[in-house]
Amino acid sequence: MQKLTQAGDNLVSDLSNRYNLSRDAVEHMLVAVNNGGCSMAQFNCPELGGSGQWMRGGMTMVGDMFNHGLKATVDNLCSELADGLSNLQVFPIVPAGTPNSTQWWPSDCGVPFSTGAQNNTRYAVFAGRLAVQINGQVTIYDTLNHNIGGVSQQQGGNDSLTFSSQFGTISVNQLPIISGAQVPEAANTNFTQQPELQQQPASQPNQITPDTTQPELTQIETTAAQYQSDVEQIGSPVTTLKPSATSADDIIELIAKLAKLREAGAISDQDFDTKKAELLARL
Repeated sequence: MQKLTQAGDNLVSDLSNRYNLSRDAVEHMLVAVNNGGCSMAQFNCPELGGSGQWMRGGMTMVGDMFNHGLKATVDNLCSELADGLSNLQVFPIVPAGTPNSTQWWPSDCGVPFSTGAQNNTRYAVFAGRLAVQINGQVTIYDTLNHNIGGVSQQQGGNDSLTFSSQFGTISVNQLPIISGAQVPEAANTNFTQQPELQQQPASQPNQITPDTTQPELTQIETTAAQYQSDVEQIGSPVTTLKPSATSADDIIELIAKLAKLREAGAISDQDFDTKKAELLARL
């Protein structure tokens, strides 16, 4: 945990008592608010619902999304921490040009046009220079003929950066390094330049792979199969039925099936009348 001044220690103790939170929880939120420039904070604090995000004057998100009391606690706590960071010397003064300083870039870069921070990454834009700090490691880039309008961090656990200029959106890795280490490479999001899919080996000419899958009958195929079964049942077997083996209920059931076949267009009206007459003759 970062060292605190006496004023910072008093601020943490006071907020810990008033919000009924441990000192570790308040110090964790203090660092998160400080990293967010006193305007936002991304945190992961078990006492405050786990992972969450706070934006000053904006939306507060906590792990327990429907716990409005917890949201109010986080919002009020972060607001007081931001005020304390703005009005008090909470952390010891660090010499300019060192990683934990508010002026973390080398002093010979001068005064930046703009600065920003997100998660563990900070950046500062100068005339002809771009300074990037990731996990305390500072890298200085030559911006060449780019007029940098903004810097964004790649999402999804990748620390790579892109920036916008008059030439569009470009990876920071395309800039020459003046000092420091290379920023991790950005993922390729241009799908037109994705590597070709590996081709599958061609099948042997005489090799036949049997299809062992049995597709299920569709509803139409099932209905047609049933109609065929009914036709076969009503067809030749009917003409050989003996009166003693055929009850009146069987005859009526067969006539009903004949009617359904006629309605479905499986047999003509003439076929229906002929078969119906034959069945009625056996009653």
